[in-house]
Amino acid sequence: MTLPVIGIIGLGIMGSAMAQELVKAGYRVTGYDVHAPTCQQLKRAGGKALKSATAVAESADVLIVSLSTSAALADTVEKLLAAKRAHDATSLLVLETSTLPMDDKNNAMKALKKAGMSVMDCPISGTAVRMKERAWTVFASGSKKDFKSAEPVFKVFTDKVPYVGLFGNGTKMKFAANHLVAIYNVACAESVTLARKMGLDPQDVLDLFGHSPVIGTGVMRLRMPFMIERNYAPPTMKVEVWQKDMQVIGDMAKSVDCPLPLFSACAPIYSAAMAQGLGQQDTASVSEVLAGMAGIA
Repeated sequence: MTLPVIGIIGLGIMGSAMAQELVKAGYRVTGYDVHAPTCQQLKRAGGKALKSATAVAESADVLIVSLSTSAALADTVEKLLAAKRAHDATSLLVLETSTLPMDDKNNAMKALKKAGMSVMDCPISGTAVRMKERAWTVFASGSKKDFKSAEPVFKVFTDKVPYVGLFGNGTKMKFAANHLVAIYNVACAESVTLARKMGLDPQDVLDLFGHSPVIGTGVMRLRMPFMIERNYAPPTMKVEVWQKDMQVIGDMAKSVDCPLPLFSACAPIYSAAMAQGLGQQDTASVSEVLAGMAGIA
């Protein structure tokens, strides 16, 4: 069977990684991003960069949306609604993979469905680096019929594509996952700082604990090397983007009257990283905040 044409709106770290893997898998890929360098990157990978989100919607069978802000999603929805698809084209399947507030996702879904498009909420847990290890989890939510069409596309990136139910459950699962990541990341930074203060080599801590079935985690294995080397570039997740995710999770918790004492205790550490000019660095850079508090030069 002929593979569907895949369009990608948002060619940042995640969108670019998906585009490259889809091209390698034999898919025709079109894409658009407001930043010209990322469009050039798509061309070099073998995809086709188009001049607008509208053009991508007109060219694709399946559209992956990967954006960092609600404003970008609202603008994209407006552009998609302006698309004039061929009369014999199948209904466009939109796979929204961003981590954004639930209300904004619901509004986007309603507008696109009203225009005859199929929409799934499919946020991704994992970084671009982790995709190379097929370690992503895609939380797919929406209709089961649409899931059958979306699953082969996501299986290009990972084998972990659980169907989690109604539209929106995917984002709620992502919130639960990122809630833990926020805590684990700071916990790893504390561990590295404690090791240094006690005169231990933090590399030994990672070597001994990283793959422990009891206390080892993927966050530890991904972020501790940054902390040990004290080098936080290139980032797998920027602090400034993570701040947005934490705000969204906190707002969701408030809306359902759920206390998050550990999560809330981590928030000032990330804010301090921003204040210290680490916004463009990997979130592992919270280790520098704790190092400063501990008097480590």
